[in-house]
Amino acid sequence: MKIMVNVKTLSKKISSVEPVEFEIEGRPLNARELICACVDSCVKQYNARLRRTEDSAQPLGAVQLADMESAGKVAFGLPFGGKTADPAKARETALLGFEDGLFRMFIDDTEIESAEQTVMLTQNSAVTFIRLTMLAGRMW
Repeated sequence: MKIMVNVKTLSKKISSVEPVEFEIEGRPLNARELICACVDSCVKQYNARLRRTEDSAQPLGAVQLADMESAGKVAFGLPFGGKTADPAKARETALLGFEDGLFRMFIDDTEIESAEQTVMLTQNSAVTFIRLTMLAGRMW
């Protein structure tokens, strides 16, 4: 199933993010399954990118550099550490982050408040993850 996922942070630097198409397996019945499906998709992409960079390290072209400059970050696409991601550990971490309130999830305009909440997804559903930033500092 293909869904559109928006990943946003609450900051003034990034005003909007274009929706990204995610290919997930099956049709999730609740928020827990949806989070796991999205994490599995991300882990699969990360591990494929890691294998691809190991097989063929290519220099960046002028178009790629211009795109990265406009985004405000130039990176070489090489994952640091070179370790493949463990899907089970990634799912566990994402679910813990959701339960701890580190990010919020919306499907279309409806906020998902618990991992066991039933979700209704269609091909045109827009899933939005908003990462909440913890502020550190003094109280005075």
